[in-house]
Amino acid sequence: MYQRLITSRHFVPLLAGFGAMLCITALSSLGSAVQSSVWLMAPFGATMVILFGLPESPLAQPRNIIVGHLLTTAIGLSVATLVGVTPWTLGLAVGLAVSLMMLTNTTHPPAGANPLVVMLAGEHWDFLLMPVAAGAILIVVFGVLYHRVISGKQYPKRWF
Repeated sequence: MYQRLITSRHFVPLLAGFGAMLCITALSSLGSAVQSSVWLMAPFGATMVILFGLPESPLAQPRNIIVGHLLTTAIGLSVATLVGVTPWTLGLAVGLAVSLMMLTNTTHPPAGANPLVVMLAGEHWDFLLMPVAAGAILIVVFGVLYHRVISGKQYPKRWF
């Protein structure tokens, strides 16, 4: 009966939303618990859609989530540091991010927004570690635990 319930057409979307809610709540709570610590950024919300809604997708695998977020954030920070922030460099950074994710087989669509986030917000290199690296790793760990314990789906399909 439980297996039939968790695979029903109406239950699966609710279960995915529940996982996303728990993960973002946990990251947000960490930020509140550790003063002046940020564990969230907007693209993580889009990562929730892929990780909890489509966990079998290649785009949801740990390599794609972690490396995709790190690579694109580093590109945004590099472009901003080297040539500044202009309409042209915003486009350049996103274009480079898309190309490098595809070339390295680490495509994760939500990470495509990271260059814009860091460049428009004027973030610095410490942003790469917190919230990007720490948050992406915790998201993957949360996803593994959630899918193994609650959703019953096999996640990940591959690590790296």
